[in-house]
Amino acid sequence: MSVETVAETDRSAGVVAAAPWRVSAFSVLSGYRLAITFVDGSRGIADMSKLVSSNNAGIFSALANPRVFDQARLELGVITWPGGADLDPDWLHDEILKHGEWLIPD
Repeated sequence: MSVETVAETDRSAGVVAAAPWRVSAFSVLSGYRLAITFVDGSRGIADMSKLVSSNNAGIFSALANPRVFDQARLELGVITWPGGADLDPDWLHDEILKHGEWLIPD
């Protein structure tokens, strides 16, 4: 199931995320992957398949359930999930710029 979302203004504070490394849009792809577009226009794929299935997944272990993974949403330029899991957009942006994708290392 592909889910796409775009950045929106924080309804309570009226704040719009504008830093170049903030996420402006993303789509949930099969295989625990995310197609991400940043405010500066750079794009890439974040493959979270190894992370969600790792013995050390911690807060990300709940995302191994595809229904939970598909609940990703965008909050002030950050990809988040119910339960508190989120991805650091600055670090993710750097990795995607360097490699064209973000992969969990072996």
